[in-house]
Amino acid sequence: MGFYYKVETVQDLEPNKSYMIVANHTSMTDIMLMLAVVDRPFVFVGKKELASIPLFGFFYKRTCILVDRNNAQSRRAVYESAQNRLNRGLSVCIFPEGGVPYDESIVLDTFKDGAFRLAIEHQIPIVPISFGDNKKRLSYTFFSGSPGLMRVKIHQHLETKGKTLDDRKAIKEEVFQTIYKQLVDFDTIKA
Repeated sequence: MGFYYKVETVQDLEPNKSYMIVANHTSMTDIMLMLAVVDRPFVFVGKKELASIPLFGFFYKRTCILVDRNNAQSRRAVYESAQNRLNRGLSVCIFPEGGVPYDESIVLDTFKDGAFRLAIEHQIPIVPISFGDNKKRLSYTFFSGSPGLMRVKIHQHLETKGKTLDDRKAIKEEVFQTIYKQLVDFDTIKA
């Protein structure tokens, strides 16, 4: 499709270690780019509604942990499914904004708690990732986008060992600020 990526890595992912991977969500290319830049096995947690998309849904529901965000029982089941995957040595990837913001002027939407709750409960490090150009390359606006560079920054990991759910808000805010500041930096230096 004419996209190519450049990754800046502050801290590498270690082999045989599980992580909570979080990134901003601005485009249909986010999933493909995540698969390209993370070189460790992981599973996405994603919205159940996407499983109804023809063909895509067939593969999606077989490879992701699905959550119905309107159903408390489904949200609880995510924790059990995530634990099973973590026990098998996989990492988990969640886009904490919960979806692509409809308003494309939003740089980074409010984060939901799920990724941070899971990371703390499983005492795994959080890996913040910033995608700088995905919205510009392939947004949800009809006939928008262009081929070109997609910049990625894999930030310093945030440890959760010894943290409790009482620390969730502070951790969520720290990760939000890390990704947000990088997105602002990306915006000042055009790709």
